[in-house]
Formats: sequence, structure tokens, C-alpha cells
Amino acid sequence: MPWSTPTLRNVRENVRDEIVAALSGAVLIGNNVLRVMSDAMAGLCHLTLRYIDWLALQFLPDTAETEWLDRHGDIWLTNSDGSTGRKAATYATGITTFTGLEGTIIPLATQLQAGNIGYETTEEIIIGEEPTDAPVRALDPGAEGNLLDGTSMGILVAIPGVDGSAIASNFGGGADEENDVDLRTRVLFRIRQPPMGGDKTDYELWGMAVPGVTRAWCGPLEMGIGTVTLRFMMDDLRAENEGFPTPFDVGQVEAYLDTVRPVAVKDFFVVAPLRQPIDFNISNLFPDTTTTRSAIEAACAQMLVDRAKPGQTIFAAWKVDAVLSALNVESFQLSGGDDLMPSPGHLAVLGDIFFTGPPSSPSA
Repeated sequence: MPWSTPTLRNVRENVRDEIVAALSGAVLIGNNVLRVMSDAMAGLCHLTLRYIDWLALQFLPDTAETEWLDRHGDIWLTNSDGSTGRKAATYATGITTFTGLEGTIIPLATQLQAGNIGYETTEEIIIGEEPTDAPVRALDPGAEGNLLDGTSMGILVAIPGVDGSAIASNFGGGADEENDVDLRTRVLFRIRQPPMGGDKTDYELWGMAVPGVTRAWCGPLEMGIGTVTLRFMMDDLRAENEGFPTPFDVGQVEAYLDTVRPVAVKDFFVVAPLRQPIDFNISNLFPDTTTTRSAIEAACAQMLVDRAKPGQTIFAAWKVDAVLSALNVESFQLSGGDDLMPSPGHLAVLGDIFFTGPPSSPSA
């Protein structure tokens, strides 16, 4: 049975017993001085034991809190930008298309705005006969700086001869600071899978060192003898795309891997997984309420995040276990068997969940 901090009552009783034993004939009655002093000492001892109990959790990365987890990260992890520990938020970059009078100069560091984020040009350009592109970067780090193609960007200080807005394209690279869950996962992965000079787990750890990458899988020999294939996901940064990376993201990961991979590798490939939706057909659910159905959807989605890998069969038993783990589910029937992936590159994601009949009211 694991050790736990004694209760204040137990500590107080132990201290009283020790004092009585040490001072033969001492009596702790009422609120005499000896009893008050022993109880005060017990309170101090209990606080010390609680602190030691908390401190013991910080010494191991699987239970460490944020500040201490950062220390474990600094010891074990090196990121794609050369930093250690938690991956910092990064700045989005992209292209902005300006229009206006031919020959007009748009200075370096021209300020633009889109939503709540400011941007600036990183080169001086001259507008030509056609709409002219300029490289732009966000002034604030984070995923919010990534823009959809076609987003309008306002020019904060008007430039004579230049239209008042520009159009964004090819924006990417902005990622939020790594959260505790992802950092802890990387630290434990690094401890459990030490570097081996370029084996399968090394490629996966290198992939996860890139900002925004949360999961990575290496497939040796898929493209022939001497080749390596890496697939990865960005569950938070590309949440609107179910975590699947964009071509820009693939290019970033490929560029970093090219700096750390063994030179003896014949060729390596960095690609996004292929989406494979997995449907659930559930009947005779009890209790069948809207709340239960929502809990089942969340549980099934989490199961696929935890278990799915490129080419990995999703077994019927996993699906049953996911549904049964949802809050309040008592019984149900699940149709269908195992879900096989069409190729080693297909990754299972949640498709549709079909329930037989409408949900009943909570009171039914």
C-alpha cells in the first residue's frame, strides 16, 4: 500500500504520546501548557509532512506539476529550434498580396491587421502591373496568427497609391505554447525510448520536437529498403481539420528531420496520414439520452486518439470498451466488426455514430 500523509489527528496523537513517554509522569489534560505546545508542534509536523508528500510527486515527471515538469523537460528534451523543454509559441508567416498604383513602394515593416493580430512585411516591395506579393509575419506568437487563404488584411497606416487592404495566403507556422499533457508525453517517451542513433522511435521523437506536432509514427521500409516514412498529427493546431497537417506543416517537419536524420538513410519521406472515418452503429442504448449520446461521442473520439495509428486495425473490442466507458452507459448493442485500414498510411478518425431511435428524455 503506498505511503500517504498521516492525518493531523494522527500526528497530534503521536506527538502527545511521545511527550508523555519522554516526560515520565507528565499529564496532558485540559488546555495546560504542555498540551498546547504539543498540539502546536503536531501542526508544524503535519505541514512538513504534507510538503514532503507534495515534493515527492515533483521528483518524477509523470506526477510533476507545471513548474517542475518544465525542469524535467529542460533536462530531457531538445526541440527543433534548438531550445530545450516546453515548445514555445511560434510566429505565423505567410504571403500578403497588395494592389495599387504600379511603381509604388511598400516599405519594410509595413503594419497590417487581421482580427486581433498585428502583422508586418519583412521585405520592401514595389507594386507591379499585377497584384504583388510580400512576405509577412505575425507580431504575436500563437495559432491565432494563422490565416485562411483569402483573408482581408487592413493596412494600418495608409500608403498613397496602395489600396487600403491586402489579401493573405499560405499562412502557417503559428503554434501555441505546448501544454502540460503534451510535454509530459514527450518527456516520458524520451525516458522510455532512449536515442538509438536513428531508429524508429528516434524519428518519432524528432517529429514531435517540431512546434504543433502532438503525435508521430515512423514506418521503416515502406518505400523500399533503406527508406523511412514519418507520419504525424497536430491535434491542437489543426483541430479544425481533425488534427491532420497541411502541406506547410509537412514541409516544416521534413526540413527539421533533414538536419538530424542519419546520413546513411537512402531516402526518407514525411507525409500526412490519410483520413479513414470509422462509424459506430449503436442500438438498444440504456439510458438513451442526449447527454449519454454526447458522452459516447467524446469517449469514441478519445479512444481513436489514444489507440489509432497509421494502418492500425480498430478492433470491435476497442469500440465496445469506448462506448461502455462513457458516463452513465449501462447497456447497448454495437453492430459491425473490426475496421481494417485500406493502407499503411490510413489513420482512423471518428466518422458518424448512428443511434437506433430518438433519445429519450432524462426522466424516461
